[in-house]
Amino acid sequence: MDIRRRNVTRYAVLCALTGAGLLAGPVDAEEKFPSRPVRLIVPWPAGGAADVVLQALARATEPHLGQAIVIDNKPGVAGTLGPASMVKTAAPDGYTISQVTQTQFRLPYMQKVSYDPIKDFAYIIRLTGYTFGIVVAAKSPWKNINEFLDYAKKNPGQVTYGSGGTGSTHHVALAALGDRLGIEWRHVPYKGSTENLMALLGGYIDASSDSTGWATYVQSGKMRLLATYGSKRADKWPDVPTLNELVPGLVFDSPYGLAAPAGTPPERIRILHDAFRKGLEDPQFRLVMTNFDQVPEYMNSADYTAYNVKVSEQEKVLMTKLGLARHD
Repeated sequence: MDIRRRNVTRYAVLCALTGAGLLAGPVDAEEKFPSRPVRLIVPWPAGGAADVVLQALARATEPHLGQAIVIDNKPGVAGTLGPASMVKTAAPDGYTISQVTQTQFRLPYMQKVSYDPIKDFAYIIRLTGYTFGIVVAAKSPWKNINEFLDYAKKNPGQVTYGSGGTGSTHHVALAALGDRLGIEWRHVPYKGSTENLMALLGGYIDASSDSTGWATYVQSGKMRLLATYGSKRADKWPDVPTLNELVPGLVFDSPYGLAAPAGTPPERIRILHDAFRKGLEDPQFRLVMTNFDQVPEYMNSADYTAYNVKVSEQEKVLMTKLGLARHD
């Protein structure tokens, strides 16, 4: 049975439990946890890089958790719609969790949101981070990042680039690059990697800033990778420069992890943490991570929470500097 059919079956089980009233009400301290499937919200479209990696993590973690992990794709608002809906609608019982990315700490400074990134979440574990890069279609005239930037400088407001959404790291990385180099270009937000890359292939935008959902297109010759955003060159693309080489200090890797609604019992957070840490160490899952150019960046619950407090403070400074902070 393929992954999609398995998830449909599991989700049907979860819905049946919900309909029976077994997911409602206060947390029972005597209940063995988990005694039913756990829902993992993936705040990106099905089939994208994040979805594939988290599907694999769920499969690697299930034996250690002792229950099925049901993937629930809730894309939108640069990956923040899913976790925002979780803290507003899910009981703090450990049965609904979500992937969280750095955008969650950035967006409140850009626009009004329905959540507090520190107070409304119980952080479980930091997992890994993305490799980001900027790609153009193979038929484009730009053979390298310098040609692309030179053209953008000489043609202000004419070059368009897509991202996974306003406030996403894909967006902010190029906003920061433009700010540092004095480039004026136009940002086109999409709901996720798949839409972003399809827009590039369709000729609707000049470039795409995204995580390594572009890897297969680069390897097949349909896209050209101009630069990556990490502190050092990616192992798979050692000949491709980093933004850090062009503008020292410009590094974006956006570590991500998992969270539950605030108020989830600490013991349940511990159980989830321990299971997902074992899943993170699974050899088959490590192969999937490698395929998507991700490396483990593990933090336990306490360290991840403290880290996120610092990230939130740093994002406030960055959004103000880039002129992206909201005014109200």
